[in-house]
Amino acid sequence: MHVDGSQSARWYDRRAMVLLAFLVGLATVVVGTIVAAVRGVGLWRQAKRTSGTITRELSSFEERAARAGRNLAEWERASADLEAAVKRLRISRARLQVLLDAPTRNRA
Repeated sequence: MHVDGSQSARWYDRRAMVLLAFLVGLATVVVGTIVAAVRGVGLWRQAKRTSGTITRELSSFEERAARAGRNLAEWERASADLEAAVKRLRISRARLQVLLDAPTRNRA
């Protein structure tokens, strides 16, 4: 290098440093783009799997909720039948008690 008035001698070549900085920046952009693309594809695949899992779980939940509704309706019907049977049993017991008390009342 030679000295030109306002410029002092440098131990490096300015053109080579600019080229090196450009190449490093370009490599950084290319690597960043590749990393972003790979992660984007991974995210897309994960979202696809997750939506499938959520869909299956929701359908399973809906099926269990429908089964619970059917069981509740069946329980309500069985409860009503049981209430009617208990009522009939009370009436029958009252009639039986009247029949059992009849001989005692007749003796008196």
